[in-house]
Amino acid sequence: MTTKFNDAFLDQLGSSPEVVAILESTAEKIAARARGTAEVDTGAYRDGIIVRTRQAAHRTVVEVAATDEKSMLIESFTGNLARAAGSVSRG
Repeated sequence: MTTKFNDAFLDQLGSSPEVVAILESTAEKIAARARGTAEVDTGAYRDGIIVRTRQAAHRTVVEVAATDEKSMLIESFTGNLARAAGSVSRG
């Protein structure tokens, strides 16, 4: 048995205003949680936690990113963004 997906519908759904609003709302919650639990030395890491929305080939992508140059090092020790995403997804 073969399953055929309606690619045009899925493309439309993935960029619909309703879906994008849900994704952005969730990403903002994750970013807020990550900022609230970020370790603060200079504040650059915490202040560099942002939400980005971009159009990919078949859908809109919303991501939470840490832009400070030390973010990779901080994340490797703390897992702050991953913990924030997990806590928001669990409600």
